[in-house]
Amino acid sequence: MCEHIEDFHRTVLMLGSLAVYADQPDADHSFIEAIGPSLASSLPEPPPGMFPPGYDPTDGPDYPGQG
Repeated sequence: MCEHIEDFHRTVLMLGSLAVYADQPDADHSFIEAIGPSLASSLPEPPPGMFPPGYDPTDGPDYPGQG
């Protein structure tokens, strides 16, 4: 497995773990607010082939209050 794919999977795993931690009653929300955006911004581009050709993540229905 190439390093780029490993980085992507590792970062997604850490974001998932942070989400699980955030649901704990004694979670440190200051930590979550500091680390969450940092992890999300360090997420590399998805590996080739992860999404179908022509996939546009911004294409879809409007969320409530948008559009």
